[in-house]
Amino acid sequence: MISSKLIFITILIIISLPIFFVNENYYHKEFRDNLESVSTIYAYPPAVGILSSASNCSSCHSNNGPWEDDENLIIDILDKETKKSFIQNDGSFLIEVKRNKSKTVLTVLGRNKVENEDIPFRNAWLYIDTSTIAKNSLSKFAPDWDVNLPMSCRLIGDKLAGFEDADITSLPMTIQPLENANDAVIMLQAMLTKGESIKGKAKEGMMGNYFERKVKLKVID
Repeated sequence: MISSKLIFITILIIISLPIFFVNENYYHKEFRDNLESVSTIYAYPPAVGILSSASNCSSCHSNNGPWEDDENLIIDILDKETKKSFIQNDGSFLIEVKRNKSKTVLTVLGRNKVENEDIPFRNAWLYIDTSTIAKNSLSKFAPDWDVNLPMSCRLIGDKLAGFEDADITSLPMTIQPLENANDAVIMLQAMLTKGESIKGKAKEGMMGNYFERKVKLKVID
């Protein structure tokens, strides 16, 4: 009769076997194909620039959607408390924050409702200091500025006063200029999308449009 000790050892070996084997269940085949190239690392929205040298979303995805940079496009940054927009006359945004103090802003993206217009399903966005693209650091925001959520990917359908006749996403982001922070200029890179990219073929399957806005960060002493 097989002893209980032998049965226990057998079960333990069976449970432990997967630890000694590599599981190659890659979602995108290019991860597997480029493992030998340390410099070739891929990032997917909304993480453009975090791990790769891609300059923006359209480096990987087609800019082929029906949504134009027109009067119905909504790209706005609001003060979370007052709901006042930081937009300037030239279309850029100016966010002023006291040194070592935090400010929470709302990133609002989407489209005004237009009859018979196909609406986006999902929005992706990233706030990035473009000079940091392809650098090793995971922090791509302005130097010496603390930030809790510089990027996100969110389904359309958020509700916000003043945008009742629009299909939008809205999400808070808190920023804080630290002791050594200086004024900075970053980019808000955004993409309105619908559908799903095909595995291993990011330019196929998903419909989307890419947009950029300049964001100026000013430290108040």
